[in-house]
Amino acid sequence: MTKPAIVVDEVCFQWSPTAPVLQSCSLEVPKGEFWMLLGTNGSGKSTLLRVLAGLLTPQSGQVDVMPPVGFVFQNPDHQLVMPTVGADVAFGLVEEKLSIPQIRQRVDEALTAVNLSHLQRRPIYALSGGQKQRIAIAGAIARHCEVLLLDEPTALLDPDSQLDLVSQVQKLIKHRGMTALWVTHRLDELEYCDGAFLLEQGQVIDRGDPQRLRRRLMQMEGRQEE
Repeated sequence: MTKPAIVVDEVCFQWSPTAPVLQSCSLEVPKGEFWMLLGTNGSGKSTLLRVLAGLLTPQSGQVDVMPPVGFVFQNPDHQLVMPTVGADVAFGLVEEKLSIPQIRQRVDEALTAVNLSHLQRRPIYALSGGQKQRIAIAGAIARHCEVLLLDEPTALLDPDSQLDLVSQVQKLIKHRGMTALWVTHRLDELEYCDGAFLLEQGQVIDRGDPQRLRRRLMQMEGRQEE
């Protein structure tokens, strides 16, 4: 059997002794699959993603993520740092000591993968929200990331751009053999994933069929509103 691309084993994280966020949290994402992470507000979804990305260190438990890892924030303005599209995608390649032609090739292939090669010279400020998210994803593709972690990347997008982005990520995952874990609160996005995890109070309480988990989450949210 192929080793999973993401393994979380009994991970605990807390901001303070009285504020536990993740409690004995465990999950596995198979290599080459696109899974989503669901849960009500405050269930620990974004914290778990940051632990996987190495942005937070858990107090206990084991995390094993196949490198290199790409992280896509909810707000792309938090990670797009260069003035133009091409320069921003190239920025993440600095550490790799590539030649100029190699960098150009990586940037070209990454922008082609997200259907934005025609915007290589476009200033970042002139892009739409959906285009900015695709540039953030292109940065991860340029670095040949094995795992893509996406924290509600469609939260700031209109409904059409939202489904466009999730559909494009699904195709990328399948075409490139990448693995992705995508945090969402938009249940129609579940149509596109291979499986899902349901988080409650920092623990994975269910996993598997996205539509079954969708129904269970809707019931949980209904009870919260009563």
